[in-house]
Amino acid sequence: MRKFRLSTTALALLCAVSLGALGTADARPGGGSSIGSRGSHTWSAPPRTSITPGWARPMDQSATPRPSPNYGSPDYASPARPMPGFGAPAYRPSYPVRHPFLSGFAGGFLGAGLFGLLSGHGFMGGMTGGTSFFGFLLQVLIIGGLIAFVLRMFGNRGQRSPMGMPSSAGATPFGNAGGSTPVTLTNDDYLSFQRLLLDIQAAWSAQNMRALASMATPEMTGYFNAQLSDLASRGARNIVSNVQFQRGDLSEAWREGNLTYATVAMRYSMTDVTTDSMGNVIDGSSTEPVTVTELWTFVRADGRGNWILSAIQQAG
Repeated sequence: MRKFRLSTTALALLCAVSLGALGTADARPGGGSSIGSRGSHTWSAPPRTSITPGWARPMDQSATPRPSPNYGSPDYASPARPMPGFGAPAYRPSYPVRHPFLSGFAGGFLGAGLFGLLSGHGFMGGMTGGTSFFGFLLQVLIIGGLIAFVLRMFGNRGQRSPMGMPSSAGATPFGNAGGSTPVTLTNDDYLSFQRLLLDIQAAWSAQNMRALASMATPEMTGYFNAQLSDLASRGARNIVSNVQFQRGDLSEAWREGNLTYATVAMRYSMTDVTTDSMGNVIDGSSTEPVTVTELWTFVRADGRGNWILSAIQQAG
């Protein structure tokens, strides 16, 4: 009997240690990770908002394949490499690369003059008389004016965004990734986002996979199912209650084909408790609420669908 009691105590301690190793403080929906897909913007950093002044953490898991590294692309970002335009100088080609025609023309013109000097004919070698001199000056003025005009034309073209609107120097065009088009949301859209936040937390706590599947993409539903299954296999359950939406701020909204995406920074408070199979609290507090700021991305099919959750990202 004594050995049995010791064995039971040791098993209980082992279970407690195992549950503690779960990282149950992040057992809420999403598990404190960045998961899901944001269409062609999946691997691009969401624009900053007033409540997320730092960059969001890149995706830890996503069904969208990561593009091959392209260090010159504004969409490339990794923890080991800062994004061009934000802490790293953007690459700017040299003048001959940007204007090969003008460079070759000017080089040929200057080279002809130097060749005249080296050959003993002078910079204007072969020219005699005042008429030739003034004719030469006229040609220089005409050619100089043409070069200035072409340079101005190329310069103005380089300062315009792919959408044809003037862009700020050094700006990174995140909003046009993958041919997407910015869209404007309505107040009803924002109310839908708040309602989804509350309803998803409630379905999660009730372990209602059918309800979760109706409010999230199949990818996100799979992640939720894996999280809940992992908790259940360890004899644990996460309960999120008293969810209070505090503030939201739109990061970006865009359309790709017949799909519309919206990434929203949301700050909310909640009571986050993880219990064992007997209902004993093993992590969190039932009296002390916690405040979380995350970026949730929603998607819907234009004209025939409701907003559903497609990604959760942790604020940096």
